[in-house]
Amino acid sequence: MFKGAVEYFFMDRLCCFTATYSQLVGVRSSSSSGKGTSHEGLIKYGFSLVKGKADHPMEDFCVAKFMQFQGHELGLFAIYDGHSGDTVPAYLQEHLFSNILKEEEFWVDPHRSILKAYEKTDHAILSHSSDLGRGGSTAVTAILINGQRLWIANVGDSRAVLSRGGQAIQMTTDHDPNAERGNIENKGGFVSNMPGDVPRVNGQLAVSRAFGDKSLKSHLRSDPDIQNTIKDMNTDILILASDGLWKVMANQEAVDIARKIKDPQKAAKRLTAEALKRDSKDDISCVVVRFRG
Repeated sequence: MFKGAVEYFFMDRLCCFTATYSQLVGVRSSSSSGKGTSHEGLIKYGFSLVKGKADHPMEDFCVAKFMQFQGHELGLFAIYDGHSGDTVPAYLQEHLFSNILKEEEFWVDPHRSILKAYEKTDHAILSHSSDLGRGGSTAVTAILINGQRLWIANVGDSRAVLSRGGQAIQMTTDHDPNAERGNIENKGGFVSNMPGDVPRVNGQLAVSRAFGDKSLKSHLRSDPDIQNTIKDMNTDILILASDGLWKVMANQEAVDIARKIKDPQKAAKRLTAEALKRDSKDDISCVVVRFRG
């Protein structure tokens, strides 16, 4: 039953998730998981989401799906880690990949198309702030084209880690306020470790790039860092996860755990369980893609 809930429905060649998926994965349940394969069954994925200990509804959402699009097979994988509400990550789950694939240049210039779609999506979120609220979200997205070319983009501190021959390679940049302090201050903002011991933009937000966050947007960026690579014979695992995992686990640790478990759904569940065991208090979401074996 769960697998059916994550199926895409096609309208005008675009894709969106049903409300059922949002309820199962992102909003109401304290934990959920699922899995699937590519058309040929050579590439497998699994995901796991677990609500954190904070006293608010689940704010993490994910996408994990293979689809046929204009004669190509695309693997679409994402983590959206919301803050100050769940409406912005829910919006991203429904619209961000659709917006990327709507770009006319997608096949000839994926980099530019991803960049434009991220920016257009953020503008749409800000223009609908009366409905979506004043919260925000990080994002890490991965698009696998025909099982070969991998495009990864991120805003915030949700992270993608690739394993080649067991060696962890971070494919994203953590957008930390200290690292981008100059840009924030040039825009009239400031970075403070008060309250607490984590650097925050204007003492509020612990990332320097995010979707939404209308009240802070003049001091934030929403443009993604984008990387691409070719899947080779040594590429075995891709992990996407929110900072609920990465706060308590090093990249290599996560890869070592995931590689030992052939079923990627079980690997994702093991990673989220291990993060909980290490007393991660944030929502924890994880997608594991196994390319071979």
